[in-house]
Amino acid sequence: MLQEFIDFVMKNNIIGIAIGLLVAAKVSEVVKSIIEDFFTPAILAPTMKRLKIDKLHDLSFRGILYGKLLARIIDFLVTAIIIFLVIKYFSIQTG
Repeated sequence: MLQEFIDFVMKNNIIGIAIGLLVAAKVSEVVKSIIEDFFTPAILAPTMKRLKIDKLHDLSFRGILYGKLLARIIDFLVTAIIIFLVIKYFSIQTG
């Protein structure tokens, strides 16, 4: 039974998938930090000061938390740009 499990892991490249998921989780943390610790304070700070808001997530209008949506859209865009740049870098390196 142990040999059957080892064959399953090797055949389906489970180790590679697990490593990929771990790397994806860390990339997600980096992107979140870029947005929360760099992008929001550096670029959106003047607007947020005028609106008297500490966090982008706090933006709301009549109970609709559009700040959360805006934060997730920014998160998606930054993630997409980083993934594009990484893929572009590796495609240049490989040929």
